Parts: sequence; structure tokens; C-alpha cells
Amino acid sequence: MAEKRVYEVVFIVDPDTQEDEMTKLTQNLSTVITDQGGTVTRNEVLGRRQLAYRIGRKNEGVYVLFEVEGTGSEISELERRMRVNDAIMRYMTVRVDEDRQRAEKLRARRQRKASKRPGFAAAAGGGGSSAPSRGEGGEA
Repeated sequence: MAEKRVYEVVFIVDPDTQEDEMTKLTQNLSTVITDQGGTVTRNEVLGRRQLAYRIGRKNEGVYVLFEVEGTGSEISELERRMRVNDAIMRYMTVRVDEDRQRAEKLRARRQRKASKRPGFAAAAGGGGSSAPSRGEGGEA
């Protein structure tokens, strides 16, 4: 079995598309992913936004974000379906699992370095919030 990977798929839907057609479109695309063995971990309609440049005489589009966990075969099928759909103006797929792992390693390294610094326990324990109260108490 292939390794599970995490992808973010953003696609722009034609703003003239009706609301019920839009929900049917997103449901169909998510079923394509699940039928191919993947899972949609996040399905979010980001709303109507202005485009950076005109696409087919349109200045606006409805942005939709999918976060997909799978092997990659479902992504190729999803992109094929989006390519032939007239309601979808543009799409982009990005693999994000490696970036998230790298960010987690950097975050852990920063925490290790910060824990070695003197005064880290006071700052982590809320020492920053208690310092102003002591200053106010001394003046009163």
C-alpha cells in the first residue's frame, strides 16, 4: 500500500453558478476522492473574491478549498474531472505534508533552544503577566 500524503486543492468556481449547483459540484468532487480511496479532511468554501486577473471575461470567482489525504491516484482523477468541468475556472493542487513535517521539526527545535535559555520557565509560566501587577502593587 502506498504512503498516505496530504494535499490542498484550491479551485475557483464560476460566480454565475447557482448555490445548489455549487453544493452538488463540491459533493461530487468529494465523492470522487472517497471512491478512489482518499479522504477529505477539510471542505471549505472561502467565498466570492476578486480575481488577480480576468479569466474568461470574469473578474470574480468563488474559491473552494479541499484538504485531501490519500495516495495521489485520487488527485489525478480529481484534476481530470475538474479539467473537463465548465463551472471550474482554475484549480491548483499542492502537497503539504512535507512542509508541515518540516515546520513541526523547526517548532520543536525552537522550543528546545528556548527551554535551555535562562528565564524560560518564568516566561512560560506567565511571568510576563505577573510582572506588571507587581509593579503596580509596589507603587500603590
